Amino acid sequence: MLCAQNISTLEEISVTDHSLLKLENQICHSLYSATNALIRAYRPLLAELDLTYPQYLVMLALWQEDGVMIKRLVERTRFDAGTLTPILQRLEQKALILRTRSQEDSRQKLIVLAEQGRALSEQALKVPEAIVCELDMTAEEAALLKSLTEKLYRQLL
Repeated sequence: MLCAQNISTLEEISVTDHSLLKLENQICHSLYSATNALIRAYRPLLAELDLTYPQYLVMLALWQEDGVMIKRLVERTRFDAGTLTPILQRLEQKALILRTRSQEDSRQKLIVLAEQGRALSEQALKVPEAIVCELDMTAEEAALLKSLTEKLYRQLL
């Protein structure tokens, strides 16, 4: 069933129109391909930091807000706990983070940056700049792209 409010005239596309099934007409395919290409662009930059892309996202969240519970990192990174746990274990093995008990609730663990993790933020400053240069987009285009992808994310929750 087509969503009528998103089509200027219902005659534009019919439910039996097989162009709906063309790969090149799929928003999901464009997003998937662009996401994979973007992650590939990050790979050599993050290799210099000895981070994977998911580890980088966790570190970004911690550089912005240190000393948080896992639940907060789940919210910030949008990873589920099952995905986040091995990432945290690996970052802890690399001595970038520490897990400590919360002083407010000893049952809760806080994730805090280790000194090495804090220091890594200085090296990481070049990553966003390099990605922006690689994208070759105007600031307005980049802002629009981010806005539209965030809108898509919220609508699909």
